[in-house]
Amino acid sequence: QVQLVESGGGWVRPGGSLRLSCAASGRILSRYYMGWFRQAPGKEREFVAEVTSGGYIYYADSVKGRFTVSKDNGKNTLYLQMDKLAPEDSAVYSCKMRQDVEPMDYWGKGTLVTVSA
Repeated sequence: QVQLVESGGGWVRPGGSLRLSCAASGRILSRYYMGWFRQAPGKEREFVAEVTSGGYIYYADSVKGRFTVSKDNGKNTLYLQMDKLAPEDSAVYSCKMRQDVEPMDYWGKGTLVTVSA
């Protein structure tokens, strides 16, 4: 089993910044994929950014140029630096992990980001 714990959410004014973290612990056996997803009230969960097990990085078009994802393999932690935040970025942000050796997705419980004046 793997546990994921997100942190760093909160309230920020439009144009502000937040840095989210997702710490993985437990039975981490191999290289792994980690990604950020978000879900706003009344909307479907959507992809935000990811780091593949091979180290490739991808972003949703809506966050390109504003968000930066990174991973610290030594700490098994995924980060999301969010700059130039807008009200439409308000959502619960969750991270997902999948190890190369097993076809199972692990999810954290999420951290709430609220962007408002």
